Amino acid sequence: MFGLIAAGVAGVYGHLKSRTFVGQRLRYTNIVEKPALGLWAGVGASVLAAPVVAVLPFVGVGTAIAIGVGVGTGVGLGVHDAKEPPKLIED
Repeated sequence: MFGLIAAGVAGVYGHLKSRTFVGQRLRYTNIVEKPALGLWAGVGASVLAAPVVAVLPFVGVGTAIAIGVGVGTGVGLGVHDAKEPPKLIED
């Protein structure tokens, strides 16, 4: 049960942080024009999370997959956010 909660929290946290980072920091770079950026970011996050997950006794491979899916979808939606111009606050 604790492993499922950890996987869910890690996936949501990875999604939110990666979406914010891509939408704000990578807005003016050419990297956001790559169509497979979210896929590569998700695979990279899963590969980087695998050794950490292997050491922890209460989480499993599902946590690494959840992190990868969260980061991949966050990057994909962050790219979409970066392509839209920033909205101005109306008076």
